[in-house]
Amino acid sequence: MDKELSFYKNEDNFIRCQLCPHNCNLRENQLGACGLRTVKNNIPVAINYGEVTSLNVDPIEKKPLFHFKPGKDILSIGTYGCNMRCSFCQNHEISQNKPQSEFIDIEKLMNLIINIPNNAGIAFTYNEPFMWYEYIYDVARKIKEYDKNISVVLVSNGYINKEPLEKILPFIDAINIDLKGFTKRYYNDICKANIEPVLESIKIANEKTHVEITTLMVSDENDSVEEIVEIAKFLASIDKNIPLHLSRYFPKYKMKNPPTLVENIMKSREEASKYLNYVYVGNVSGVDNNTYCPNCNYNLVTRDIYSTNAHFHGDKCPNCKEYINIIF
Repeated sequence: MDKELSFYKNEDNFIRCQLCPHNCNLRENQLGACGLRTVKNNIPVAINYGEVTSLNVDPIEKKPLFHFKPGKDILSIGTYGCNMRCSFCQNHEISQNKPQSEFIDIEKLMNLIINIPNNAGIAFTYNEPFMWYEYIYDVARKIKEYDKNISVVLVSNGYINKEPLEKILPFIDAINIDLKGFTKRYYNDICKANIEPVLESIKIANEKTHVEITTLMVSDENDSVEEIVEIAKFLASIDKNIPLHLSRYFPKYKMKNPPTLVENIMKSREEASKYLNYVYVGNVSGVDNNTYCPNCNYNLVTRDIYSTNAHFHGDKCPNCKEYINIIF
């Protein structure tokens, strides 16, 4: 379904999309970098409004969000398209293509959300949610009008302009941002994007909502301990309580590098933990991903794959009263 764009500017002979840093020049029937935004009959539109390709109920830890509503499930939903071209993309079937989709109107989606047991709310994920901006904005506003306790979550690459980000954040309860790496080369060559807007998005989002960060450590690309330490230092300069998830890469899509060495990930976690209070490991079995108090090491939350048990509630360690950045 087509929907008029929220952020654009009319130029002399084209329309400039102003949603993301690509700032694409759109002409009649010409798609932007995301493959979703175009001009039809002189009206700039997104062609994927309400079009759903993926819908599942997942543990919220799978997003991954370890410090937001632990132990809850969340309705997870995605469309198609993306404004990056990561050669390792885990969901390239929907992010880099236009698969079959089904239109789901907001009322039907609301009914799904409120009738799922143990459900925290809805997560827009699988492909880049900001490429679904108009639909997500409408859904999120409707949810908050209905019940402010229903959570709205984004799993995003953070590649969005400041104005649309600030407009939608009041309706967002948590966001996991993929910080792909920490060099311009990596973003330019591997992701076909720029790092600076992502860093700015992290800063802006952290002022308004709960933020967690994921970095997929791709072997021989961004998996050096030194690069992960730079990521940890950057996040600590914002807030040392931001959780960082270091995820193991496996060959996927166009990227044929071997899987990340587990010892690289574990050493990176050890070094990153010198700057951040919470560093976790993804895609590695048998790893201790419990949450411990950064002050006294009290076991606050126990995790076994996606089985989660919290041993406290609130925002203070029951043992030493240290502030804990977890939202229940």
